[in-house]
Amino acid sequence: MSESSPVAPQRPEEPLARAPLAGLDIVRFLTEIFAFLTFALWGFLAWPFPWNIVAGIAAPAAAILLWALFVSPKAVIPTHLFVRSFVELLIFASATIAWWSMGQTWIGIAFAVVAVTSGVLAGRRRLS
Repeated sequence: MSESSPVAPQRPEEPLARAPLAGLDIVRFLTEIFAFLTFALWGFLAWPFPWNIVAGIAAPAAAILLWALFVSPKAVIPTHLFVRSFVELLIFASATIAWWSMGQTWIGIAFAVVAVTSGVLAGRRRLS
């Protein structure tokens, strides 16, 4: 018999645990998607023909780029919480103004209330 050192089996590493999704996370995601769709709709409806295609593609693309750079959970440029909040507020305020400029004031107000409320709740959760 050969003498070999016994090798104890090791547990495989567990993947990083992710926090469970809460209802607030779903509302936040839906407000983001609604803002991006608002920019597309605004771009396609608020401008004359050749420019509506450009604005309908560029406006949501710019908002998505800002979101990915600063606000996303895996943001490319890690920034302070207040900078993230400012960029997020800028995007949501722009979507609200887009609804107002299309003559849909009540949709803009309802979106602003939902976006600000979910933003405040999410910010409080991040700070705790």
